[in-house]
Amino acid sequence: MERIVVDLPKEWLTVADICEYMGVSTFVVTSQLRSGALPAVKFGREWWVARTDFEDWINEERERRDAVSEEKRDRVG
Repeated sequence: MERIVVDLPKEWLTVADICEYMGVSTFVVTSQLRSGALPAVKFGREWWVARTDFEDWINEERERRDAVSEEKRDRVG
């Protein structure tokens, strides 16, 4: 499987950047940040995510999802 590359011109992304890229609400992104699933730094009220950490997170989530799907197929099949 080919690695997803986040082709954004910034090294640090805001919640709004991630929401726009993923097409999800701020609630979805901030819940991932608060849980620690998506690594970030918080300055005052703003969360900042390194683009490389965001790329790694997307790819890890996809791998995890694919592993769970494969496991389910094995049980059914």
